[in-house]
Amino acid sequence: MEPFAFGNQSYLYIKNWMDQNFGLVAGLTTKLGGSSKEAFDSLNMGFHVGDQKEAVCHNRNKVAGLIQFPLKHWVGAEQTHETLIRKVTKADRGVGADSYHNAFKGTDGFYTDEEGVLLTLCYADCVPLFFISPKHRMIGAAHAGWKGTVNEIGRKMIEKWEVEGILPNQIFVTIGPSICEKCYIVNDYVINFVENTLVDVEEKPYNLIKEGQYTLDLRKLNKLILQKAGVPPENIQITKRCSSCDQFEFYSHRRDQGKTGRMLSYIGWKETSE
Repeated sequence: MEPFAFGNQSYLYIKNWMDQNFGLVAGLTTKLGGSSKEAFDSLNMGFHVGDQKEAVCHNRNKVAGLIQFPLKHWVGAEQTHETLIRKVTKADRGVGADSYHNAFKGTDGFYTDEEGVLLTLCYADCVPLFFISPKHRMIGAAHAGWKGTVNEIGRKMIEKWEVEGILPNQIFVTIGPSICEKCYIVNDYVINFVENTLVDVEEKPYNLIKEGQYTLDLRKLNKLILQKAGVPPENIQITKRCSSCDQFEFYSHRRDQGKTGRMLSYIGWKETSE
C-alpha cells in the first residue's frame, strides 16, 4: 500500500502514521503551489539553489500554514551527504528555518522526543527516511543520497535510538519519494561501495545493464541496511513515487541536470496546548 497521500497539491503526508499517532505531522512537499520562478517551478523549499530568499520564505510560510506548524518552530540543516545526526530540542527551534546561513552545519539527520519541533530536510532525488517509535514518542528524519546510504545513515539513526533505550523492533520507518532504480544509473565506483555495505547480505539492490553501468534501487538499499540493523521488514514501508518519473509533482537533480528546486521532508509532534 502506498504510504503517502496528498494533503493538497503542495504536500504529501504519511497517512497511516498520522491516523495512528495523534498530533503527528509527517510528509514531503511537492513543487506545486508556491512563488518561485523559472527553473524552480513554484514551491522550491531550498535556500541553497540560487532562488530568491524571499520566495523560499514565502513558500515555507505557506507550508507552515498548510500543516499548521509555525515556521519559527522548524529546524533545518546544511546537508553535506554525510552521516552526522543531531538530537534537537525546543531550544533549537528556528535554526535553519528562514535562512540557510544559520542552519545546522554538516548535518544530514535529526531526531527528537519533544513536542513543538519540526524536523526538516531538503531533497531532489535523494531518499527521505522517516523514523518513529510511538511507544517512546521519538521521531527522526534522515537525508540519504548514495553516499549517506552506503555510509549507513539509516543504521546510525537506529544506533542513536538504541542509546536512548529504544530497540530496533520498536522503530518504524517510511522511505519516501526519491529517484527510482529505472532512473538511477550508476557506475562500478558506486557499486563497489554498495557491495562493501552489503558484504553479508545475499539480496542485491542493483542490476547490470551493460559493462560498467547498473540500475541502483536506493530505496531498497536503505531497506536492506535498516533490516541489517534489526528493524523488522514489516516495520518498513516504501513509496512507489519517483522524483524523476513524476516530473509534474517533484524536483529531480538528475532529470533537471542540476538546475532545480528542492522538496522538504517534515516530521514533528504538535504541541498539545495548540
